[in-house]
Amino acid sequence: MKALRTLVVEDDAMIGGLLAETLEDLGHTVCAVERNAADAVAAALRWRPDLMIVDVGLGEASGIAAVREILRSAFVPHVFVTGDTVRGMSLGAETVLIQKPFRVSDLERAIERAQTTAPVSDGVAT
Repeated sequence: MKALRTLVVEDDAMIGGLLAETLEDLGHTVCAVERNAADAVAAALRWRPDLMIVDVGLGEASGIAAVREILRSAFVPHVFVTGDTVRGMSLGAETVLIQKPFRVSDLERAIERAQTTAPVSDGVAT
């Protein structure tokens, strides 16, 4: 897998750090780990990541809303992660989503899938 400049968006500092470490172990560069939607949008504009790993729920705001805002500038492959039940969420059929807790192999497959899916017009589903 090609090394990717990755933005991690996770409101739990411990999980964000573990995700960053795992991504670096896989050969990727983590350009930033952000804990809220506003900082995620700013970091995406600053770093222009090749990939984003985004928690669906960010406490005060939705990771989905952050991704929608980021995608207004340019498409960035992204993987949503969540520890919550996904029933009733409107993410789109082609959205790449993995459930916490997940294995490294699950993350690798999700990253590969995110890179090969084409963007759709609503800006969230990939």
